[in-house]
Amino acid sequence: MADIFDVIADGTRRDILQLLRERGESGQDGTSVSQIVSTLGVSQPTVSKHLKVLREASLVSVREVGQHRYYSLSPAPLDEVDDWLLPFLTTGEDGVGYAPVPLPESAAHAAEVVGRAAASAKHAVTSVFSKLPGR
Repeated sequence: MADIFDVIADGTRRDILQLLRERGESGQDGTSVSQIVSTLGVSQPTVSKHLKVLREASLVSVREVGQHRYYSLSPAPLDEVDDWLLPFLTTGEDGVGYAPVPLPESAAHAAEVVGRAAASAKHAVTSVFSKLPGR
């Protein structure tokens, strides 16, 4: 299995994951390859290639209906990313804070941006899955 960090390092794959997350939040039961192609403006072979990588990393699930395939987000593998980021985070008064790590100002800002984005992504993914039927 590919390293999860390598899988999510690609911008197109992150765009696909974001699209599937948004569609899942809106209650859609999967997104077709043609919907992904038209929304992202990427060729069908490119989308298929990236979906294969995401399937192999268990980040998406697929449901087949006739000749159509519908993809949904499966965020469990992102727990590895969350586990890696967790030591950099600490709880503050507002629920989110950062462990004191002496960094140059620009690096500290970059770490803060990444940390906030990771916390926000985790919340969004958790929220989506808590709204799914049967949960």
